[in-house]
Amino acid sequence: MANNDHGMDDARSIASQLDDTDGVILDILENNGRATLSHLSEATGLSVSAVQSRVQKLERRGVIRGYKAIIDDERRGLTVNAYIAVTPTDYSREADIPDKLKDINGIMSCDSVAGSPSFMLTVRTESPAKLEELLNLIHRTVPVSTETTIVLKRYFSM
Repeated sequence: MANNDHGMDDARSIASQLDDTDGVILDILENNGRATLSHLSEATGLSVSAVQSRVQKLERRGVIRGYKAIIDDERRGLTVNAYIAVTPTDYSREADIPDKLKDINGIMSCDSVAGSPSFMLTVRTESPAKLEELLNLIHRTVPVSTETTIVLKRYFSM
């Protein structure tokens, strides 16, 4: 079995060990990473120490990978959100693409996708001109063709 398959087996094993109470804790923390142990205690009916123990166990198992702030992109000055479909022009170098793009400022995520493009980038920039600069940098960095879709309005984000 490939290493990737072991990772999926590990994830399935961990997921099978989660109960409804873990689900409540995860749902609350996903929506508010700053939820207090007291709030989690009230929501689950467990003591604060029992909730703390569960949260620590979820962290150790890697189910909770971290906590982050949700930033208002427009107030930060990043007014252009876009998706960039990335198709390699040299498939012998396809596996290198995510690693070469991961530290480029403005690229928020890179997902492997099924279909014609190999990857989908989520990007945020200050302006259309900065988006064009980002696209040019991507093309100088890796041998790809791209198709860009600009977000007009975000109705919700999870």
